[in-house]
Parts: sequence; C-alpha cells; structure tokens
Amino acid sequence: MLASTAVRAIVPKTASKTVLVGGGAYIAQTSISLHQTHRHYATAKKPTNALPGAMTFTDALAVIKAKEVAKPDHLVEVHIQTNTKAEKHSQPIRTSVLLQKPIKQESVILVFAEGKLAEEARASGANIVGGPELIKEVEEGKHKFDKCISTPGMYPSVTRLARILGPKGLMPTTKKGTVTEDIAGVIKSQTAAFDVRGDKNGVVHTIIGKVSWDQKDIEGNYQIIMDQMKVLSAERFVKKDWIKNVYISSTQGPGIPLISNP
Repeated sequence: MLASTAVRAIVPKTASKTVLVGGGAYIAQTSISLHQTHRHYATAKKPTNALPGAMTFTDALAVIKAKEVAKPDHLVEVHIQTNTKAEKHSQPIRTSVLLQKPIKQESVILVFAEGKLAEEARASGANIVGGPELIKEVEEGKHKFDKCISTPGMYPSVTRLARILGPKGLMPTTKKGTVTEDIAGVIKSQTAAFDVRGDKNGVVHTIIGKVSWDQKDIEGNYQIIMDQMKVLSAERFVKKDWIKNVYISSTQGPGIPLISNP
C-alpha cells in the first residue's frame, strides 16, 4: 500500500510516455516536470513572420529566378507595407538611395536659380530652371518634376512653396543638401540616386533588379533599401512595428512574403 501510494504521488508531477519493447510496453518517466514544460511553451519566442508561404530572401529569389528563367529581362520588385498608424503625423514616404548595382530611372529635375548658377544648372542637365517667375509657375501647377534644388539666394522666396512641395517630399532643404551653390555636384548626385516612394496607403513599391542579375547584386540593392527604411523610421520617431510585411515578386508574378522584417 505504501509503494502504490508513493507512485500516485510522483506520476502527476512528471511527464511519462509509453515505450514498446518486444511486443510489450512499459511506462517511462521523464525528468522534466509538467509544470516546467508548461512554462517553456508559455515563454517560447513567436515567429517573426507568420504569413503562409513565407521564405527567406535567398529562397524567395531562387523561386522567382526558376519561374522566370525564360524571361531574364523581367524585373524583380519589393513591396514594403508600413504601419502608418505607428506615426503621430503620417507623411508621404519619399527618399533616395545609391544602389549597389544602379537601376536606370528617368527623373525631371527642377532648379531655382539665376545668373551663372542657372546657366550651370542647364549645362549639368537640369530639365527646368528659373528664378522668381518659376516660383509662380510651380504655384500654378504648370510643371511636373521629381527632384527640386534651390540656390541659397533663391531659397527665401522658395519657402512660400513649402505647403505645395512639402507634402510631396520635394521641398529643398539644407539638411538634404538641396539648397546649395554646388549646383553641378548636386545634380550629378541626384541623377545617380534612385528614388524610393510610397503610395497613399504607406506601401513602398520599388524595383531592386532584373531576373538575369546576379543574386548578390539584387540582394545588395534590397539591403540598401531596407537599411534606408530603418533610417526613415528613426527620422519619423517610430520606435517599432513600422514595417509590417515585406513581399518580393517578379514583374507579373505573385508576391512571396519574406520571413523576417528588419
């Protein structure tokens, strides 16, 4: 009676399993308590991304390359869904990066300048150049452009366009280096830079290469863009959870969710 009582007292505190031995069976007690097992599962780390079909970037790119093997000129795109609710004041996503392997991108550059600096801007490839009259034309919505530069002399007058250019991410600032007398240098860097933009819902759709490119070049471009997204997150004072999901796809292919988000 004493022995059976001892067994009943021990079994509930330990996990046990049935092991088959030569057609028979016996109960083997494990050394881990049920209470310990419960605590282990309660504190287990959750996956960084629970989306069905999620892959690592390397595996997802391999799938795209295999499916698009007959279409080497198709583009590889990345789609980054941000959490606009994590921001106190949501602003359009607009930034520029220098990619590991450049992607040609047509841009219209507008420069506010006069005199010799205006001539320098035209000689350096600026598409639209002008002084006070250009400010009025921009106010009236007569020009469409992707990049905007101003000389320090014109800047005080250009500030009246802040309500128009600011929400579009086009307002020249000294912080961005777009208020300068080095017009030729800035135009050259702006021409080489690759623009990354988000839509009104806070989703960034951008190209990171072609199917035929080496994996290291596509992955390098992807990492540069994701690093810049981290910079934007810090600038917007978003502590965490700004990037919700990231997908990779070919030009016409379905999006593949990536396992981890930076």
